[in-house]
Amino acid sequence: MRRILSPNALCGNVCESAGMSSPQALSESDRRVVAAWAADCAERVLTVFESEAPDDERPRDAVERARAFSRGDLTAAGEIARRFVAGRAAQSAISPAAVAAARAAAQAAGVAHMGAHALGAAAYAARAAGLAAGDPDAVAAELDWQLEQMSREVAHALRRLPLLGEDAAGPLGPGLLASGDLGKNITRIQQRLHAADR
Repeated sequence: MRRILSPNALCGNVCESAGMSSPQALSESDRRVVAAWAADCAERVLTVFESEAPDDERPRDAVERARAFSRGDLTAAGEIARRFVAGRAAQSAISPAAVAAARAAAQAAGVAHMGAHALGAAAYAARAAGLAAGDPDAVAAELDWQLEQMSREVAHALRRLPLLGEDAAGPLGPGLLASGDLGKNITRIQQRLHAADR
């Protein structure tokens, strides 16, 4: 069966093979700026994962690697090769909150590959916080905290990303981050970012 790609997906594949990137990638300097913020978001919920899987260091390692990438201590190429390691740690978790915490760390590590993963880290962290607290208000409180932690540089870089669902060539296209509570969390962040820009 032949797979037909949408124009946006085709553009994303062609652009990447030609050395150009999706607008979701951001420049390497912007990715380094947002990686630290994504690590902060993921780190806030790491204990949710670690309480269930104390011997699994992959999520904490992913957060530390995101910070090291942010400082310029690691290369994008090296981190791209490792970007799925922390995501596999979700299999060590039992509760949905711990799974979300592991995925927040994986998304933070993925920023070295594509800047849009920073929003994925924030969305998963907010999900983990809400599930761990058993309170939907905890999600809103976590999103508020995340937005308060953004430096002007982080906010400026994240505003360069396409809105959720506008570009298929990356994590903000149709898929897991665009659906359910993750999509709602990302939409809330983007709406507030753009409202603050006016």
